[in-house]
Amino acid sequence: MSDTSQPHSDSADAPAAERRRLRVAVIGAGPAGIYASDLLINNQDHDVQVDLFEKMPAPFGLIRYGVAPDHPRIKGIVKSLHRVLDKEGIRLIANVEIGKDITLDELQDYYDAVVISTGATKDRDFDLPGADAEGVHGAAEFVGFYDGNPLFERDWDLSAKNVAVIGVGNVGLDASRILAKSAEELHVTEIPDNVYEALKRNQAEKIHVFGRRGPAQTKFTPQELKELDHSENVHVIVDPEDIDYDEASETARANAKATDQVCQILEGYAMRDEDPSKRTLQIHLFESPVEVLTNDGKVVGLRTERTELDGTGQVRGTGTTTDWPVEAIYTAIGYRSDVLPGLPFDDQLGVIPNDGGHVLANAGGEAITGVYVTGWIKRGPIGLIGNTKSDAKQTTDMLFADVAKLSTPEHSDPDAILALLESRDVTVTTWDGWYRLDEAERAAGEAEGRERKKFVEWDEMVDAATAQ
Repeated sequence: MSDTSQPHSDSADAPAAERRRLRVAVIGAGPAGIYASDLLINNQDHDVQVDLFEKMPAPFGLIRYGVAPDHPRIKGIVKSLHRVLDKEGIRLIANVEIGKDITLDELQDYYDAVVISTGATKDRDFDLPGADAEGVHGAAEFVGFYDGNPLFERDWDLSAKNVAVIGVGNVGLDASRILAKSAEELHVTEIPDNVYEALKRNQAEKIHVFGRRGPAQTKFTPQELKELDHSENVHVIVDPEDIDYDEASETARANAKATDQVCQILEGYAMRDEDPSKRTLQIHLFESPVEVLTNDGKVVGLRTERTELDGTGQVRGTGTTTDWPVEAIYTAIGYRSDVLPGLPFDDQLGVIPNDGGHVLANAGGEAITGVYVTGWIKRGPIGLIGNTKSDAKQTTDMLFADVAKLSTPEHSDPDAILALLESRDVTVTTWDGWYRLDEAERAAGEAEGRERKKFVEWDEMVDAATAQ
């Protein structure tokens, strides 16, 4: 990346009238990028203008396209993000793909610094024999479908009567719950028509959720685990033999209220018998998947090995295997961050190499001047909103500490970047455009007695956002 310009002469001690405005491009308008933008413009020592770039026509990232539609409580986070984007000093430049519409090298000609916050939308690799069979899906693919992400499939085969979900975190719970609920239950949410039509064809009768360790080692949060049982059409059960603790597990329960609550909820599910009048959702613990069973290239089952606690909270295999007849498998074993053209990427860790904020040329290498990273692309796809906020603080603190080292961009006019994109026939959607899209989606939902109906086609979103 080019670094030929002279450093700024301004400092935090210079009178405000003498200081140049610091212009920062933030790439990715999900929570990580929005929190970083907020910290940048609210800094008391520097006059900062942020351009927030987003590949999609709409902002909010995984809050719009990664949270299950029947979780309005979590989607309430959008309200706080909305307040940030309403602030002066932040300009949304959406429907712009970095590496395609404009390169990172080019951005450095227009901005003093660039902050990468592109997150993660892909599934972590599922490395088991038979994993490439028809009927094996990544949970992120399924989430993309039911959340109406235009980059994912428009239709989904839900003909399997017996389904396996691998992974005992909240993404696994979301996928399981969507598979277990009826289409009518979900129609009151913002799901688009294509998702509703697919869910009406859902044949699932039993959903099995598999985790290789015990109750105290699951990654569920108590509220989400409890909500799993709120549907009148879904019956959640756990085998009583799957409720087991070693010394490390008991310590984990004693040290974390949330862990203890999860264990109590699972214990409650273990006291139940099956209810044949409802779809059964069974959580299996101490079952480690070892092979996808196939016939003629299609999934016909999942083989697991029974495990047992070893006293440290870890497990060891017992050698006893079970074959579960299932026709579809969803892997909820984690997200993988997206590679951004023009930047290094650590394939093993699934992150851009960094020292906590600065992008490094490679792991342990030199920092690339003026380029920073925050969020999942920085630390990996783990953690909650609180982690995202602390990430952004660490990164923006590093950026402000580097102000004297940052190179002066070639173009100082804030509208020069818009002129460049226009010259390339890139249709930009803006924050005002989001208000128009939001209004159009709400109107579509209101016509059916719903709060919102999400637009799923890319052009439909752009047309709504740019309508005059």
